[in-house]
Amino acid sequence: MKMKFLGAHNFESTDTRLPSILIDGVMAIDAGSLTSGLSFAQQGNISSVLLTHGHYDHIRDIPLLALRNSYRTIDIYATQDTLDILETHLIDGTVYPKFTQWPSPENPALRLHRLEPYHAENIAGYGVLPIPVSHAIPAVGFEITGKRGQKVFFSGDTGPGLSSCWEYISPSILIIETTFPNKLADIALQAMHLCPLMLGTELINFQQTKGYFPRVVLTHLNPEFEDEIRREVGQMAQKLGIDIRLAYEGMEL
Repeated sequence: MKMKFLGAHNFESTDTRLPSILIDGVMAIDAGSLTSGLSFAQQGNISSVLLTHGHYDHIRDIPLLALRNSYRTIDIYATQDTLDILETHLIDGTVYPKFTQWPSPENPALRLHRLEPYHAENIAGYGVLPIPVSHAIPAVGFEITGKRGQKVFFSGDTGPGLSSCWEYISPSILIIETTFPNKLADIALQAMHLCPLMLGTELINFQQTKGYFPRVVLTHLNPEFEDEIRREVGQMAQKLGIDIRLAYEGMEL
C-alpha cells in the first residue's frame, strides 16, 4: 500500500497544500489538494474518495475533480453529516452543479455513499473502518487495511480524547494531525486540534491500550509554527523512544 501526501498543511501557499492523501494512485482520503496536487492524468485514475468531515479544506476539490472527470462516476464515501455539507454547500446547484445528477441521473459525475461509524466496508479492495473523533463538527478517522493486511489509521482533524478510538484499531502507522505548538494549547483545545503535549498524552494512552507504539506521521501542520512543532515533537519522540515524522507535500509511505 503506497500512500502519498498531496497536502499536509492547514493553509495553502506556493509551498504548502491542504490535506489529502492518495493511496496507490486510485483512492484518496480528503480532498483539500486532489486537483492542485495531481496532473489531469493522475486525477483520471481516482475511483473513490473518503472524506473525514465537512470542513472546506477537506472537501474543497471534490467539485473540480467531478467537473474535470464528468465522463465517468467517482464514488464519494463519508458519514451522513459530511455528505449533507457537501450537497448543501458545494454541489448544491448554485456554487457548482449537482454532480449526483449531472451530466445525467443515469451517469452522474459523483455517487455518494453513506458510511456508518464502526462499520467496516470494502472499498476499491481496501478495508475501511470509520471511527468517530473529537472535532468542532462531526468527524471520523479511517483505519485503512491494505490488500496484504497492513493497517494505517488517519485521524483527520481531531482534538484530544482519542482513547475511545484505540480499542477498535491496530495500525502500524498512525497519521495524526498536530496543528499548533504548545504555547497555543488553549487555542488548539478550543478549535479541537492537537499540539505536541496533547499528542504525547494520546500516544501514551495508545501504548497503554495496545501495548506498542506505532510509527507516527504528523499532518495538518500550521506552516507559521512548523519549526516550533518540529522541535517540540522531536523532544517528545526522544523522550518516549518512538518514531515521529512531519509530513510534507510529496512525501510517500
